[in-house]
Amino acid sequence: MRIHPLVTDTSTLAAICTRMATADFVAVDTEFMRETTYFPDLCLIQLGTVDEACAVDPKAPGIDLAPMLKLLVEDEVLKVFHAGGQDLEIIYNLTGKTPSPLFDTQVAAMALGLGEQVGYTSLVAAYAGIQIDKGARFTDWARRPLNDRQLDYAIGDVTHLATLFPKMLDKLRRTGRGGWLDEEMARVSDPATYANDPEKAWTRLRLPSRKAEVLGRLKALARWRELEAQDKDVPRGRIVKDETLGDLAGSPPRQQADLARVRGLSSAWASNAIGERLMRALADAAPLSPDEMPAREPQRPGLSSDGALVADLLKLLLKVRSKEAGVAPRLIVRGDELDALAAGVRDGLPMLHGWRREIFGDDALALVEGRTAFSVVAGKMVMTRLEQIREAANV
Repeated sequence: MRIHPLVTDTSTLAAICTRMATADFVAVDTEFMRETTYFPDLCLIQLGTVDEACAVDPKAPGIDLAPMLKLLVEDEVLKVFHAGGQDLEIIYNLTGKTPSPLFDTQVAAMALGLGEQVGYTSLVAAYAGIQIDKGARFTDWARRPLNDRQLDYAIGDVTHLATLFPKMLDKLRRTGRGGWLDEEMARVSDPATYANDPEKAWTRLRLPSRKAEVLGRLKALARWRELEAQDKDVPRGRIVKDETLGDLAGSPPRQQADLARVRGLSSAWASNAIGERLMRALADAAPLSPDEMPAREPQRPGLSSDGALVADLLKLLLKVRSKEAGVAPRLIVRGDELDALAAGVRDGLPMLHGWRREIFGDDALALVEGRTAFSVVAGKMVMTRLEQIREAANV
């Protein structure tokens, strides 16, 4: 394999990207810092195919990343990531788009029974038989010059990914599970997942009330905080914590001096410029319009004590069926679907459709509807249809 330890000029980068655009796939990874910033500080981008790999220095003087960004968001070559959420956020921030087509090996690992959030080190060990030295993982990637150990570690991320991806893809094809990933891959690659629109920042917060005036203030405050954090490039929690925003929306101060008594704010807010901007945001807030009001969660029957026991049985069944099928439970059932099924809900549950119904949903229905029973045979949990038990009793 041809290795380019550190690409620092545009012409070399353009030549590499032109070649990689004709490959079957490109493995992608990034190194960044964001502990003290709002936006990730991109420090390194690694690209790899079966033939070559490189680390690109975005901090190199005069380098133009346009050839690489074109490769990532415009060229049709498949882009392969592992747990790529933060990598995709960086690419979205640079381009307003997400890579497409896209494959995430952590998502694929769920369909192959390797766990719900399998780490890259474990995946490389399982599929490539390589033990990764993690010593350089938490180094300061923003400091220059980067040393050989850092570059070897960084490039190894994509060379190993380029090795394990074809093996995972082959297994997915042999087991017929490629289609199981469509929904998850669509969610991962949706640009809306990575957009930080200040006008929508309030939707990520816990709602302190369903009153239009309270939610209007929450929207205005969340927008104000997002703009402050972006302008100062600091984490939004460094401006004001979520809980404090909720308190301010529910019980707004009448004047700036009152900010000194708000939990989570220092006394300086009573007279400083940021406190003044907060008060201005509150003053400009309008009640949330009817079309913006969040939809109420569908009313579902509450779980009785017996229903809670049924939900526990469903969790046991899920554990058994996911182990038998060799697939992570979270890929079969998400959120509160088991509680909903135990409470009598049947509509709108993904586990009752498609491949999920085939490997789990039908048995789950049979269990909650009293058409099947658990038993232990030779130390293993088995399910038996009640009609089979009745037929055996009549013989």
